[in-house]
Amino acid sequence: MATTLHSFMDIFDTKFGESPEAVQLKKIIIPIIQRDYAQGRKRSDVTRVRDRFIESLYNAVTEKPITLDFVYGDIDDEGNMTPLDGQQRLTTLFLLHWYAAKKGNVPEGDYAFLKKFSYETRYSARYFCIDLVDYAPEFKTAISKEIVNQAWFPLDWENDPTISSMLVMLDAIDNKFKNVTDLWEKLKGNCITFYFLPIKDVGLTDELYIKMNSRGKPLTLFEHFKAELEREIRSMDENLANRIMGKIDRDWTDLLWEYRNSGSGSSDDNIIDDEFLRYFKFICDVICYREGKSPLGRSNDEFDLLQQYFSAKCPDAIKNIETMERFLDCWCNIPGYNSPTDFLKSFMANKHETGKILVEPRFNLNIFEDCLHAYSDKIGRIRQFPLNRIVLLYAITTYLQNLDEIAEDDFRRRIRIVNNLIQNSDDEVSDRTDRNRIPAILAETDAIVLTGAIDDSIENNFNVSQLSEEKEKIIFLGDNHDMADTLFELEDHFLLNGQISIVGLENLAYTKRFESLFKCSFDMIDCAMMAIGDYGQVERNKWRYQYGSTYQFAWNELFHKSANSGFENTKNILVSLLATNEEFSDEILKNIVDNYIQECENNSLYPFRYYYIKYREYRPGAYGKMHNNSAVENPYMFLVMQTKSQLSQSSYYPYLKVVSDTHLSKDDMGRRLVFGGEHIICTNNSYLRRKNESNELVEKISIAQNDEGVDIEDRIDVLKNYIKANF
Repeated sequence: MATTLHSFMDIFDTKFGESPEAVQLKKIIIPIIQRDYAQGRKRSDVTRVRDRFIESLYNAVTEKPITLDFVYGDIDDEGNMTPLDGQQRLTTLFLLHWYAAKKGNVPEGDYAFLKKFSYETRYSARYFCIDLVDYAPEFKTAISKEIVNQAWFPLDWENDPTISSMLVMLDAIDNKFKNVTDLWEKLKGNCITFYFLPIKDVGLTDELYIKMNSRGKPLTLFEHFKAELEREIRSMDENLANRIMGKIDRDWTDLLWEYRNSGSGSSDDNIIDDEFLRYFKFICDVICYREGKSPLGRSNDEFDLLQQYFSAKCPDAIKNIETMERFLDCWCNIPGYNSPTDFLKSFMANKHETGKILVEPRFNLNIFEDCLHAYSDKIGRIRQFPLNRIVLLYAITTYLQNLDEIAEDDFRRRIRIVNNLIQNSDDEVSDRTDRNRIPAILAETDAIVLTGAIDDSIENNFNVSQLSEEKEKIIFLGDNHDMADTLFELEDHFLLNGQISIVGLENLAYTKRFESLFKCSFDMIDCAMMAIGDYGQVERNKWRYQYGSTYQFAWNELFHKSANSGFENTKNILVSLLATNEEFSDEILKNIVDNYIQECENNSLYPFRYYYIKYREYRPGAYGKMHNNSAVENPYMFLVMQTKSQLSQSSYYPYLKVVSDTHLSKDDMGRRLVFGGEHIICTNNSYLRRKNESNELVEKISIAQNDEGVDIEDRIDVLKNYIKANF
């Protein structure tokens, strides 16, 4: 008996076998040993498969006919066929034809063949199929509700998983096909067909039939995905399909087996389905970026991605399939390493190690495993595998796909360049639809990994300042090979993360001093730098200033080039501090600070820096932010901020807070002291006492200053003495 093409209607009129042994198929029986009908289950993964299958059937009816996968079954001498594979599809076709017959008021004789389809899994499923064929719904409400309300439908039938699934599927069919006219006629036109092959033709025994069907496990999402992928590739290139499907079943399964369990820790999850599909999505995103597009707004469903990039309707499908093949093959056999894990650990570390790049401690060193377990996952709006990790993984796969052209030592240097660029391009590593830089960033990454050089012709990729610095490092190390370890050690400092401009290539000799300095109290470092000079930077908005603080964030902001002005000044002051000692301690820094305070008091000169250092309230909060609308004209009028970007009730003028924290008004964002019906505010050279209601000036308390506008008396003492005398 040969494989033949059939529709659900005509298969019941077909004879199978060579005469005179030919047997006409009289009935399709789902045997007791088969599992329940599953396509109507309400689980999210089943819903996705159901929706896609119904969509395919709808397209076959309304647009282009479809041929489904093979149906295998055994036909006995009496013409009864028991399907080995295809039960789910046959059941859905039974329900679709029933719906078309009832919706179209088809004569009973035309759909009588539906009575030849039967379930033997339970008596309830068997009798449901019989009663269903005889029932004519009114289509006034959901079909499932109509059926459940019929006298012939016992309440306990709802507990039968096959029946409950059929009811869900009937509602889904009605929702999709209710506006299709002449559905029955279109089905008669063989718009939906399948190949049927009796199992005895392929040598399957009854024992194997029982073994395969006794599992009772529904097909997984991945199995549906794999079948659709194979069908699409096979429609374009038979040999390519054989090669790819063979690799999925062998090479790529072996590759991913080490990483199974989807990061869930489940000991019984011995499949690689989720891992493959997550990496598949990574590959699809790479393809999308290489096309100059962003995945944002595009479907992230595996089947939609398959259709978009790997189906016959995609003009680049073959190229994309080969891309997928390379991105998976490259991890299978890495020369000199037993596994991807061994390879990745050879050049990645969570703290500085010679010959390795630095990866944030919050990230797994095994970036490949991370991708398999977290790609496309989100918690809220936060990606669990962020864009910077995508770029780094892409760089590594680029190397693995070009092992014959890149020496391993060259790769280690080049991946450090890429890593430095990634870590210092937070704003640039973006795929927003209005500013998608990832295509250019991947192109630049290719250039660096493949050639070791930065391609200046690629616009709008990584951070411009960091690109410039990396080019300088390439030239510098070309002439100073012996300084590589020192440079890399400085790059890996937790405050620098690859950007060393705040120290400079010309000051690499200060690397150990820098490390020693930032083992000290951040607050003492802040004061010591201020004792040398006002190292603050003004942000682009011209009113917000960046200083250090007791938190790392503020120093990261200071030490990484941005739109702030004053970076070079900060660098000069830092280098001047580094020049004072080979090693640093809090005591050494305190001496620098105390000497400055003493000098100011001896000379009766009190610039803003004096107050900043002497009074803790002057130094900003965690973010190191201060506010001043006109620092040149009013150098004392800095407002301390407690947030990253905006003024708040916690903001304050430090002069007022130092003098009387209890009278500081939060309603005015810390810009006045309130005493009953009056208040005091400060200006650059005075304090003003006013009435609350009328704002009438009561008294002006001047602060003595020299011709350069520098205080020659401590303004804190001035206000303290005044309040003591008047309130």
